[in-house]
This record gives sequence, C-alpha cells and structure tokens, in this order.
Amino acid sequence: MRDAAGFDEFYAAGNRRVLHQMYAMTGNLADAQELTQEAYARAWQRWSSVSAYDDPEAWVRTVAWRLAASRWRKTKNGVTAMFRHGAPEHTPEPSIDNVALVDALRRIPESQRRAIVLHHLVGLSVAEVAHEVHAPEGTVKARLSRGRAALAELLADSTLTEVSRHA
Repeated sequence: MRDAAGFDEFYAAGNRRVLHQMYAMTGNLADAQELTQEAYARAWQRWSSVSAYDDPEAWVRTVAWRLAASRWRKTKNGVTAMFRHGAPEHTPEPSIDNVALVDALRRIPESQRRAIVLHHLVGLSVAEVAHEVHAPEGTVKARLSRGRAALAELLADSTLTEVSRHA
C-alpha cells in the first residue's frame, strides 16, 4: 500500500524547487511544469521504492531531465528528417464547413461525439461501435440519433450566424 500522506509531504516540500530547476534547464515554463508533473506522477507510481531512496528528489529530477532530453531528441530527429526530406507540402486551410463541424462536435456530449465519429467518420457499423465503446447497440443508436439532432441544430445555428455576417 502506498503512503499517500508521505508522498503529499514529499511533493509539497520539493515540487517548486524541481519546477524551478526544470525551468532553468528548459527555458520554458509550460514545459517545465509538464515535465515536473510527469516526473512526480512516475514517482507516485513507484513510491514504495522511491521513498526508500536516500534522495527521492534527485530521482524526480533525473526522471524530469530524461523526459526533457527525450523530447529534445524527438524534436531534433524531426528537424533532421525535415531537412533530409524537405518541408511537408502546403496543407490548405480547413473549410468553413470543417471548422463548423469540429466546433459543433466539441459542443455535444462525449458519448454522442464518439459514436458519431466512429460511425460516420471512421465508418464502423453500429455493432462495431457498440463493441468498441462497450455499450449495447440500442444505446449506440440512441447516441447517434441524439448526436445527429444536436449537430443539426448547432450547424443550422452556425450557418445562420455565418450568413448574417456576410449579409
């Protein structure tokens, strides 16, 4: 069993220090925050071992630094590949219809959104969607029906808004 109180105390005592160290190493506060949180999350997963170390904070710093180094390697490899193969072809901006659809999808409940994406965009059958989301087929059909109705209303509203802007 993990010692939650001990971990909380450890985290409270050192997280700002590790964050400042990672900020100094990366030069980017958002990256430093993300790396620090990920390192502490990994410490929590292994708290029974990490808590027994002479300096658990050193372990967290090492993990955070390795995470940063891994990101830098991936970025460097991506840049190298881009120079080797050239920049990707220009991708056209999404159409107004695509932007409206994505915006409308974000506004409906996650269960309806997932059913609609899997069925209409991925092309899965109702049975396949039901299997993937671990729900009865009737539930999937209801989610599809409600989701389509909500999308129709949202897309009608966005079309009216767009038409009124151009009028």
